[in-house]
Amino acid sequence: PHELLLQLVPSLLSPAFNTLLIAYSNANVEEIQKGTEEGDEEGKVGGQKAQGVTYDARSLIINGKRELLFSGAIHYPRSTPDMWPDLIKKAKQGGINTIETYVFWNGHEPVEGQYNFEGELDLVKFIKLIHEHKLYAVVRVGPFIQAEWNHRGLPYWLREVPGIIFRSDNEPFKKHMKRFVTMIVDKLKQEKLFAPQGGPIILAQIENEYNTIQRAFREKGDSYVQWAGKLALSLNANVPWIMCKQRDAPDPVINTCNGRHCGDTFYGPNKRNKPALWTENWTAQYRVFGDPPSQRSAEDLAYSVARFFSKNGSMVNYYMYYGGTNFGRTSASFTTTRYYDEAPLDEFGLQREPKWGHLKDVHRALSLCKRALFWGVPTTLKLGPDQQAIVWQQPGTSACAAFLANNNTRLAQHVNFRGQDIRLPARSISVLPDCKTVVFNTQLVTTQHNSRNFVRSEIANKNFNWEMYREVPPLFHLTKDTTDYAWYTTSLKLGRRDLPMKKNVSPVLRVASLGHGIHAYVNGEYAGSAHGSKIEKRFVFQRAVSLKEGENHIALLGYLVGLPDSGAYMEKRFAGPRSITILGLNTGTLDISQNGWGHQVGIDGEKKKLFTEEGSKSVQWTKPDQGGPLTWYKGYFDAPEGDNPVAIVMTGMGKGMVWINGRSIGRYWNNYLSPLKKPTQSEYHIPRAYLKPKNLIVLLEEEEGNPKDVHIVTVNRDTICSAVSEIHPPSPRLFDTKNGKKQIVAVEFASYGDPFGACGAYFIGNCTAPESKQVVEKYCLGKPSCQIPLDSIHFSDQNDACTHLRKTLAVQVKCA
Repeated sequence: PHELLLQLVPSLLSPAFNTLLIAYSNANVEEIQKGTEEGDEEGKVGGQKAQGVTYDARSLIINGKRELLFSGAIHYPRSTPDMWPDLIKKAKQGGINTIETYVFWNGHEPVEGQYNFEGELDLVKFIKLIHEHKLYAVVRVGPFIQAEWNHRGLPYWLREVPGIIFRSDNEPFKKHMKRFVTMIVDKLKQEKLFAPQGGPIILAQIENEYNTIQRAFREKGDSYVQWAGKLALSLNANVPWIMCKQRDAPDPVINTCNGRHCGDTFYGPNKRNKPALWTENWTAQYRVFGDPPSQRSAEDLAYSVARFFSKNGSMVNYYMYYGGTNFGRTSASFTTTRYYDEAPLDEFGLQREPKWGHLKDVHRALSLCKRALFWGVPTTLKLGPDQQAIVWQQPGTSACAAFLANNNTRLAQHVNFRGQDIRLPARSISVLPDCKTVVFNTQLVTTQHNSRNFVRSEIANKNFNWEMYREVPPLFHLTKDTTDYAWYTTSLKLGRRDLPMKKNVSPVLRVASLGHGIHAYVNGEYAGSAHGSKIEKRFVFQRAVSLKEGENHIALLGYLVGLPDSGAYMEKRFAGPRSITILGLNTGTLDISQNGWGHQVGIDGEKKKLFTEEGSKSVQWTKPDQGGPLTWYKGYFDAPEGDNPVAIVMTGMGKGMVWINGRSIGRYWNNYLSPLKKPTQSEYHIPRAYLKPKNLIVLLEEEEGNPKDVHIVTVNRDTICSAVSEIHPPSPRLFDTKNGKKQIVAVEFASYGDPFGACGAYFIGNCTAPESKQVVEKYCLGKPSCQIPLDSIHFSDQNDACTHLRKTLAVQVKCA
C-alpha cells in the first residue's frame, strides 16, 4: 500500500539539459546496464568454491562470486513474526540484499538451562524467511550485544555465578559464553542455515565493540579477545567471523567499522588481505526518555555510503534499517519503547521517505559501478581546493566508474571532469558509473517524501470506559530483573518535641539514590517522585512531608527503567537508595538509613497479574476518580478498522506500563519532558498480532496520570510529497513501472517557484506560478503514480517576480 511513487521529472529545462536527459534515458542507460550485467558475470572469481564464503582485500566472495553488500539491521524480537515477511520484503525493495541481526541471550535463556525460541524469539524462522526472500544474512552472536537492549543481552542470572567477571579472561564467564555460543551455532548448522550448507548466513560476529572497554581489564582483556576469536573459529561454521571496532581482531577474524562516516574514520582492516566492512552505519540516534527529537538526514547517509564504497568499501550495514519496539521490559536503562523510529522503515514498518527511497537510489547507483569497483584500479584526482575525483578504471577495458566529491560544507562548486562541466552541491558526491553520466548525487533527493499520520479509530474508541484499582503501600538483592519495582519500608516514632513548633515549618524527607527513580509515601499518602537520567543515574529526592506524633510509616517504591547496556564491570553496578534522612526536626537531622527496613520485590498488581483476564477478576475495580499514584486502569476496546498499524496515544498519563490482552507493549513515560517541553514518545505501538475482536487493555500508572484522554489510533503515511529543482539530475526511479494499491485523491500543496518547508509543512515563497495546483492535479489526480514535467511551458512565467531564480516544484498529495 505504500509503494506509491510520486515522481517529479526534470525535463525540457534547456536544450543542453534536455539532450543530457535523452542521452541518459536511452543510449547511456543501455551502456551502463550492459556494464552492470558484465560486472555481475565478471564478479565470479576463478579458483573459488561454487558454494561457500571466502574473502580477499577487495570483498567477500560468496559462492565463487564477489558481491557489494547493502545490509539492513532488523532485530527479530523487536517486531512480531507476522510482521517479518513484510519488513524483509520492503528492505529488499529498498535495494537491501542482506539482513543483519543480533542474537539475544537473555531472551533465549532467561533462566539458566531453560531455553525459549518461540514466537518473537524464533531465530530459525526469521533466518529462514530471509532465505526465502533470496537475501543473505549476518548473525551477530555476541553474546554481548549492547543494542540498547536490557543488560546488553546478558541474562541476569549470570550476575549470581560465583567469581564471575563479565567479558574478561574469566573462567566462569568463558564457560557460560562458550556453552551459549556453541548452542546457537549448532542450532543454525542443524537447520543448514550457513552459506556452505546452502543457507543465507554469510558472516557471523563474536563479541561486540570490545575495544571500548578492553583497557579496563588490562592483560585479561587482551587474552580474552584472542580466546573469543579462537572460540569462534573452533565452531566450524565455515563462514568468516567478524569483530566490530576491534583493532586487534585475531586472524582470520575481520575487524570492522561502526560509526557514521567510516569512509573517513575507519583505520582499515588490520591485515592487507581483509576487506573493508562497515557493520553499523547509524541511520539515526536512538532515544532515551527526556531526549528531544533527533534525526540523521537521508543526504548525509547517502554521502557516507558513497564515500565508503568509493574508498574500497564493499559492505555497509544500516543500524537500524528497522528499529521496531522494545516490548515489555526489554529496553536498556532509560531507553524509550520506540527504537530507531527514524530508520528507513519506521517503528510501524512503514517506509520513511525520503530516507528509504534515497538509499534505494544510492544502492542502485553503486550497483551500476560493480564491474569497475571489483576489477578496477583506483586513482584520486584533485579537482579543486575541496574537490576530488576517485576513479576506478579496469585496465585494458572501458569499465570505469567515478565518484566526484565536493567536501566544501557550505558552497556548491563546478568542476571540470574529462571535459565536462559538472555542478557539485555542497558536501556531496556524484556517481558516474561510466565516468561520463551523473546518475546520482547524494545531496539532490529525487525520491518522494512522506509524512506520518495518526488517525483516531472510530471503532476502537467507541464505548471506551475505564475502571481503576489503587495499590496500597505495604507496612512492614531485590528485583533480579523480574520486575521494575521494589518496596523499602520502615517506621519511626516521634514525640511532640521532635516535631517543628512553627506551623509554616515542615520536616523534609531526603533520599539520595544510585538510580533510577523512587515514589515516596509517608503515612500512606503520596509524597512525590524523583528520578535520574541516562547521563546521570544518581539523584536526590527532597520533599516537605507531614509527620505526626507517634508512629510514622515511610514507604519508598524504588524503580528501574531497564538495566545498563554498556561499560566494564557491569556485574558490580547497583541502583537504589543509599542514604535516607529527615531534616527540620527540633532534635536535628535524623539519619534513618540504618533504621531497619523491610523489603518487598514487585507490587501487588504484578503478583495478581491484573493485566490478564483471569488476574483482573481477583480485585474489586471501581469507577476512576481524578487520578492518583500507583493505580491500575482497565478497559476494553474493539479491534480498529482496516489493516493499518495500530498505536495508543497516552495523553494525560505520567509513567507506567501498558498491557494488551496480557502482553506488555512496553513502558511509557509521558511526564518526563525533553528540553522542548514535550514527551520524548507519546504514541506506543500495538502489534496487530496482539489484537482480538474485543481487547483487554490494562495500564499501570505510577504517578498521577488520568486515562480519560487516552485513545487508539491507526497509522499511515498517506501524505506524499516531492520537491525537485532545475539542477536535479534525472531520477533512477524514472525506470520504475510498479504502482501501488492506492490512488492520489487530493493535491494538498503545489508550488512552482521558491517554496520552502518540509513534507507536511510546505509554504509558498516569494514567487509561485498561480497554475501550480491545477497543473499537478491534471497529471496526478486519480492515479497511483504520476510524472510531472518541470518546465515553464506548463507553468506560466507571466508576472514572474523571480526571473533570475532557478525554479523548484514542491508537491504534497493525499493518497487513499
